Amino acid sequence: MGELQQILGALEHLVHDFGVGAVTVILALEAMGAPLPGETLLIFAAVLAGRGELSLPALLISAWAGSVIGDNVGYLIGRTLGRAAVARYGAKIGLTEERFQAMEKVFARYGALTVAFARFVNILRQLNGVVAGTLEMPWQRFVFFNAVGAALWVGTWVLGSYYLSEHIEAITALAHRIGIVGLAVVVLAAAVGGFVYWRRRQGRFHEARQQDAGATGWKRPDETERPR
Repeated sequence: MGELQQILGALEHLVHDFGVGAVTVILALEAMGAPLPGETLLIFAAVLAGRGELSLPALLISAWAGSVIGDNVGYLIGRTLGRAAVARYGAKIGLTEERFQAMEKVFARYGALTVAFARFVNILRQLNGVVAGTLEMPWQRFVFFNAVGAALWVGTWVLGSYYLSEHIEAITALAHRIGIVGLAVVVLAAAVGGFVYWRRRQGRFHEARQQDAGATGWKRPDETERPR
């Protein structure tokens, strides 16, 4: 709890002093592999936007830009240095050989779709650019899926947190009215809904892979035809 308070205190100081520019830099560094609290930052910044201390449109744009810039720098690092260098130095940013192999399997299974949804998964969010560059995914395709994924991720956390901050009094009043049991039922229903959504998304991923190995327009570099 004390560590979380220190993190929130540091974020508050940075955002108050540098505004949405701090959001851009922090998310860019996280996307390059730095162990920074990106999701916590988005929630905190969205609450400030709900209070009128930050511009919501500026926050959305800056957060999206920082995520995309950081991932593309990571892609450039992976593409330039290559697999051997990542295997040698990757552990310093959390990309061990075992973790790299696991991420490589995810990329091999889902292709460019991995980039689109990587930001919703810890570790993948920080390192998907580096791995995509190392595996030589075509840059144009990486940029497209990365931009879409960043927009979905930023929109989900910022707009969701902004909405909750705007309606926190109503939510508190509802909690008092329905009591602990009622609140638990609401949370359970939301959890079940989230699980069903996740299962359906997994099913769509599996179907897409079965349809056509070239549906994403990308092949791993160890196949007969290397991407250009």
